[in-house]
Amino acid sequence: MTELSEEAGPAAYNEGHHADVTGGWLRPAVFGAMDGLVTNIALIAGVGGGGVSPHSIVLTGVAGLVAGAISMGLGEYTSVRTQNEQVQHEVAKERLELERNPLAEARELAERWVARGLPEDLAHEVALALGRNVDEALRVHAQEELGVDPHEQPSPWVAAFSSFLCFSLGALVPLLPYVLGATQLWLALAAGGVGLFVAGALTARFTSRRWWSSGLRQLVLGAAAAGVTYLIGRAVGSAVG
Repeated sequence: MTELSEEAGPAAYNEGHHADVTGGWLRPAVFGAMDGLVTNIALIAGVGGGGVSPHSIVLTGVAGLVAGAISMGLGEYTSVRTQNEQVQHEVAKERLELERNPLAEARELAERWVARGLPEDLAHEVALALGRNVDEALRVHAQEELGVDPHEQPSPWVAAFSSFLCFSLGALVPLLPYVLGATQLWLALAAGGVGLFVAGALTARFTSRRWWSSGLRQLVLGAAAAGVTYLIGRAVGSAVG
């Protein structure tokens, strides 16, 4: 059996370079920022295409920012809280099974390890030894059967705040030209486009995608949404004007 030397040990098992993927903030933050950008860009494009005044565009954009941020925050809190409660329910069922029939649960766990290539005798030996510590056995069973760690669930408050804040910041970007005194629709759309590209490029920091590729992807998607709503707004504005 190959063994690592003492000198190679720390370097071979250094996981400090990994990002934290269990906090529950990244997905709602990215989703909130992109949703805020796309929602308000499309909203401004739609009402702007309908020929309304800059004052009405700002009012519409602010209403969209406030309503969207609150909706995103509440939605993230509820969804993450519900998911955590479901995990807790399933983990409680697993704990009851471990307490009632530990041998059957150990056998089930060992069979999973054997299916992955672990020697049968070793798998059963480890599973039985693990069963002597109910809390640790529960954690391993939850990971193997449910795909979750019951001690590392995302915080609904972190998810809600991340989504609320990032939606607000994203939705504010296309409004900035109007807030600063501009009256041309194209300036707001250009600011929104820059925001989409920058937000997409920043997300590449957490992935293996190239920054410009991620930025262009978000720019194209947001531009498509803005283009559709602008044409619809223009058509509706002409029909009722």
